Order: sequence, then C-alpha cells, then structure tokens
Amino acid sequence: MHLADLQAFLSELSENNQRAWMAMNKPRYDILRKEFLELTSGLIDGLKDIDPTIANTNPAKAIFRINRDIRFSHDKSPYKTTFSASLVPDGRKKPSEGGGPAYYFQFNAQGVLLFAVGEYMPPSHRLKQIRDQLIADGDGFLEAISQPDFRSHFPQMTSEGKLVKVPRNYPADHKMGDWLKYKSFIAVSEVRYVGMSSSEVIDQLLTAFRCAQPIIQWLRSSHQQASG
Repeated sequence: MHLADLQAFLSELSENNQRAWMAMNKPRYDILRKEFLELTSGLIDGLKDIDPTIANTNPAKAIFRINRDIRFSHDKSPYKTTFSASLVPDGRKKPSEGGGPAYYFQFNAQGVLLFAVGEYMPPSHRLKQIRDQLIADGDGFLEAISQPDFRSHFPQMTSEGKLVKVPRNYPADHKMGDWLKYKSFIAVSEVRYVGMSSSEVIDQLLTAFRCAQPIIQWLRSSHQQASG
C-alpha cells in the first residue's frame, strides 16, 4: 500500500471534508481503498496462523465505511479521516451485538497507525459476562495482561468511561474491584506509519496481535462460559 499517498489523502480530506471534494478525488480514494483491502487480506492471512478463528473473516466486511453517520451528530462532516478495520472470527459485528474481542487497526491523517485488541464499550449483557468472569477468574485476567511481551506492545488497558464505584451486585471489597469499574477492556498502542511499507505494517500488527493472545483468549472464555 502506498502509505505516503494515504497520509496525504487523509490530510487533505481533513481540510476539505465535503462531498464536492470527495467527488473530485474519488479515483484516489478508490485506489487507496483497494490497496487497504489488499493489506487487510494480507493481515488476515498472517493472523490465521496465530488465531485460526480469523481464517474465514471477509476483509471487505472487516473494513469500516469512510462515510460518517451524521444523523445524531453536531459535527456534520460527511467523512471519517481514517482508514480502519476490525477483525473478529465471523466478520465485523455491530458493537451492540457484543461479538467478543476484536483486532482493530486504523491509519489517521497525522501519519499514526493505531492498533488495539479487546472490547471497546461492550453492550450491557456482554459487560456483565466479562465482570462475572473477573469474579470467577481474576487471576487469569491479571496473568494475561501482565505478560512481558503483551506489556511491551500494550503498556496499559484503557480506562475510558471507568466508573467511580464498583457496580451494584458486585462486592465492593473484591480484589478485582478496580477492574469491575471498567466499561472497556481494550489495550491500545500507536506507531508512526509514514515511511513504512505494507509488509512492515503487517509484521508490526502480527507481532503485537500474537503477544495479545492471552487476553484475547481470556475474553473469549468469558463469552464461551456465558454461552455454554
């Protein structure tokens, strides 16, 4: 993928976020989207050796649309200024479906590649499953996020939206009490992508996602325990 071209396109889009500009630059967008699809396909091919459940993920469904949903937003800019994708075993699920942990990555206009693993703001029924699993297997969770390889790529879990108090129906003095306050269970990291090749991006993501397998599997176990 021509990442310098992608960064230039997204930077220009940030300054000209309107339909007329996009119409004039649609050929550029179409080429970049095709290249992004190829990069995502290459990532899936590599990731299936690390996590076989990803093997049948459709890259076209994993990629997010560039159009923004502006129906309920004060910001009426019609387009996102990122190229992004989310990989889960059966394709990209809507957040409201609570489809378990995902591998996420995005390129932004500032030349930053953001990548993440886990579950961002899962719906209430899914959040309850995770919290129940924290009670049942808190040691397993702590072990997963304490692995040196994982911490080297993902220094910490994001605390966005964290509650002030332990939620009702959970013991306030439980050893996992602080984690029970979390509303997201996702680890995020960033690197600059300008100057990188597609193969270097894929290698970077695969290395990080491989190191994240303990927390991915722990989150999946909470989903399977509830389903079973």
